[in-house]
Amino acid sequence: MRTLVMTTPLSMRRACATLQLSRASCYRGEVPLDPELALRDEMQHLALEMPSYGYRRMTEELHRRGWWVNHKHVLRLLRQDNLLCLRKRRFVTTTDAAHGLPIYPNLAAHLTLTGLNQLWVADITYIRLQREFVYLAVLLDAYSRRCIGWQIDRRLHGELALVALQMALASRDVPAGLVHHSDRGVQYACGDYTDLLQSHRIEISMSRSGNPYDNARAESFIKTLKYEEVHLSEYQDLAEVEHSIGHFLEIVYNRKRLHSSLGYLPPAEFEEQYRRQQEASSLN
Repeated sequence: MRTLVMTTPLSMRRACATLQLSRASCYRGEVPLDPELALRDEMQHLALEMPSYGYRRMTEELHRRGWWVNHKHVLRLLRQDNLLCLRKRRFVTTTDAAHGLPIYPNLAAHLTLTGLNQLWVADITYIRLQREFVYLAVLLDAYSRRCIGWQIDRRLHGELALVALQMALASRDVPAGLVHHSDRGVQYACGDYTDLLQSHRIEISMSRSGNPYDNARAESFIKTLKYEEVHLSEYQDLAEVEHSIGHFLEIVYNRKRLHSSLGYLPPAEFEEQYRRQQEASSLN
């Protein structure tokens, strides 16, 4: 562990012992003598890196980086340094379900997930640019919360969701019994999309009309994306939004952002832990 956070002034001897340094190193000024200042510096860098983190996620990330500190102390420092995350904006979604295409029953409602590739959830949202709107389709593994497919386009059409699905199919195994869940939007009900699902023997599930809670995992992801990336940015054009959203999804969200539902692990790390556990079980 890097250091022990103290809330009272340290003598030279105690400071050196706490930081595991010689007194000569401390006198030469090679490291700061006040662990509290070092902690605050770390928190300021972390707040810049992950500006939407509240005090609980901040505490968990500090633990991962080797700091012994409790959440109450972190909250106090965040308030003192004005580092608390930005207030969230209201989020609105729309779905075009006014079509005559087949509708499928909700199979996800009664699923108990025990592993990867049992339930994929899909959703579409809009992103405001300087002079236009663009649309983002995403596909998540519901067990790990990992984003496994995505696509951005200027038009809200069937190809948008289809490309995101193709990306997911290219990167994941498709076991028997996999369920794909979405709302009743025309992009997910159209023949090209459902035909591709059925060709891979994926079971199709859709939310009830006007009930966003049926697809709560996808809705939660969209809110996270909006609060932690979109609302903090001012995209100029399609190329910029594709680059920024791609970086957020693949690097920040999948590999760095801590998820409370995953035991404060990023999705990629959670999946790797799951695979190691599966391998160990198969050897026993």
